[in-house]
Amino acid sequence: MDEDYETWNPYHGFMEDVNGNASNNVYTPEVADEYAPKVGQIFDSLEEVYEFYNNYAKMGGFGIRRHSQKTHKGSNDITRKEFVCYKQGNYEKKVDDKGIRSRGVVRCGCEAKIAVLQVEQSTMYRISTFVEEHNHLLANLEEVHMLTSHRKVSDAKKLLTKQLALVNVPTYKQFGILEVQAGGIQNIGCTKRDLYNYARDLRSEYKGHDADMVNEHFLCEKSKNDSFFYKMEADGDDKLTHCFWADARSRSSYKLYGDAIVFDTTYNTNRYGMIFAPILGVNNHGQTIVFGCGFLNNETTESFIWLFEQFKEAMQGDLPKIIITDQDPAIAKAISQVFPGTFHRFCIWHIMNKFSEKIGACAHQDTLSELKKCVWDSDTKEEFDARWKEVIDRAKLHENAHDWFSSIYDLRSRWVPAYVKHVFSAGMSASSRAEGDHAFFKGYVSKSNTLMDFILRFNRGLAHQRHEELIATHVDVNQKPLFKMPMMMERQMAEIYTRKIFKKFQVQLWLSWGCVLEVSSDNDNLCVYKVTERRKDGSLKVREVTVDKAVDNVACSCKRFEFEGIVCRHILAYMKWKQTEHLPDHYILKRWTRTAKSNLTLEEHGKNIDDFGDDSLLMRQTTLSRIASELIDGALVSIEACKLLEEDFESTRKKIKLLVDSTTNVRHNGSEGNVSSDSCGGLDANVNGDISEGTEQNVACLQPQHFDDPLPVRAKGCGKRLKGGKEKAMERKGRHCSICKQVGHNKQKCPTLSK
Repeated sequence: MDEDYETWNPYHGFMEDVNGNASNNVYTPEVADEYAPKVGQIFDSLEEVYEFYNNYAKMGGFGIRRHSQKTHKGSNDITRKEFVCYKQGNYEKKVDDKGIRSRGVVRCGCEAKIAVLQVEQSTMYRISTFVEEHNHLLANLEEVHMLTSHRKVSDAKKLLTKQLALVNVPTYKQFGILEVQAGGIQNIGCTKRDLYNYARDLRSEYKGHDADMVNEHFLCEKSKNDSFFYKMEADGDDKLTHCFWADARSRSSYKLYGDAIVFDTTYNTNRYGMIFAPILGVNNHGQTIVFGCGFLNNETTESFIWLFEQFKEAMQGDLPKIIITDQDPAIAKAISQVFPGTFHRFCIWHIMNKFSEKIGACAHQDTLSELKKCVWDSDTKEEFDARWKEVIDRAKLHENAHDWFSSIYDLRSRWVPAYVKHVFSAGMSASSRAEGDHAFFKGYVSKSNTLMDFILRFNRGLAHQRHEELIATHVDVNQKPLFKMPMMMERQMAEIYTRKIFKKFQVQLWLSWGCVLEVSSDNDNLCVYKVTERRKDGSLKVREVTVDKAVDNVACSCKRFEFEGIVCRHILAYMKWKQTEHLPDHYILKRWTRTAKSNLTLEEHGKNIDDFGDDSLLMRQTTLSRIASELIDGALVSIEACKLLEEDFESTRKKIKLLVDSTTNVRHNGSEGNVSSDSCGGLDANVNGDISEGTEQNVACLQPQHFDDPLPVRAKGCGKRLKGGKEKAMERKGRHCSICKQVGHNKQKCPTLSK
């Protein structure tokens, strides 16, 4: 019984008799005579033989594969070659076959084949043997596209799938696009599994070479534009540990908008788990911009110092006025060393988000609301200190969470608006701009990306982000805002500010009409006004506007101008009262104006390098598809026109094949014995010859520093989900059963139910 099982074949009894001999059933492909092989037929090459027989097999309903061959002893030229049916041979169970893959048996001893012999004293081949009959059923036209020899991911499809992957089109959707283009699954030329396998093979090509490819990519960018800056660092085993880069546009933007920056790390952007660390700012349209990016293998003080030092070098030593981060001690220590003159502000959102966790559940809502009012509504340091103490004492938070509230109060000069709003921060008080930027770029990248793949995808996202800036500039030039008031100042600032900033100014100008001024004190040097406004909840809020008569300067206790760079409604109310028609120049920050880029100082030798050039596959395919579609639409109305177009297409197809084949041969012949480094500046060198005279940069392109792929990183913030205070409190207390009121189980698992 066991012996019979070992030699069992699914074709037993169907194609073979009980003795294992082939049955008498014969299946002959029904193919037109002009496409069928003939003994004596001559071909220029073995590849041409394969293509001809494979085309015949597709029409006949079977697949083929290359089989045995004989070579000349002296020259190793192939003198005889066989191409057989894909069911040739018989299945033999391997001794060590553990049955991991449940693939069915295909071979059944089919003898259909062709054999070719080399024509004497030439490179051509002629058919010497042609066996036409098969011993198995042939596939119909609806199934033949699934046979292995008729499945191939062509070079055009490979390029197309690469570019579709760059725009985050998953493999299954790529297959759907190919299906629509080809007019059906059977016309694609490959299966969905073939696309997945190609993507797998493509990923395996990066393995062990990813860091080197990143280094070579940066070298090439440097050769294209000398203002491109990058630095990479490896450990003792040459494994990449740190990386920083900033292109010419980022560096020039920093010269204009680098007075306030935001720094925050993010995770799950690459397969190694390296921490992505972008340094961000805000432009004259109020949009997030990237000043530089880095990869780190840990979040130590030393790593952040390295990153900030590279950033400072890239920006030619210019320091920002303020940098906003979370409360990471390592980041804080690094900033104090690298940016000693920069004001370091903590993200207010991260701090206030912990309030709900630290205060008691009973006093949660009221106390939280009072704490928020204390933080946001206090204009002076003294007002904040008094209100904070009052809220803490009333809620008895000094008893429940004394340590945390005391520590956060001690750091109030780093995060409370009343303490920090005197420092310009472009209207930013939290790192939420960084969080939003991370979310934006994560639409382009994923945790399965290689570093090289990440950079390509990140550059696409960066190009889209910069295109939004171009759109905003276009709107400023071609559209005029709607005016709300008959004031010359409104029209003046509509011509100066960008649209986004003008809308903010317009809101302040509109609200100034609801402000009432009253002289509080007046002397030879200063005049103080009390400005009262009624807020949405009906309460009154009083601010102080101080006029320095000596320098003709007006300041407000709300410090909006110092913090955001836009004049507040209280100062505008004073100017309206003084009948000032135009906003003085010293209240207009150039960084918020349309002409912010007019005094660009950083040299940009550069070129604007598009992600997709005119020679990209998508561009060419779009153009050709449009032309072909127009021809087909025009020919469909006439049978004669359809025949004419079909003949022209066939003739053109043959010409294209000859052209592509000749180009490929020239490329192969011309590349022998040479190392090409066109991507690094167009320098070519012969392997056995000397390198021609050139710059050190070109030499570096030919001999780049070696980097091994980084080790996997497990960052402290990786893979963790942010939880609210209520959820954390529930975890500490444990969940209660609604039946027995005990902790440690729910009502479905309550032990009282089993009694």
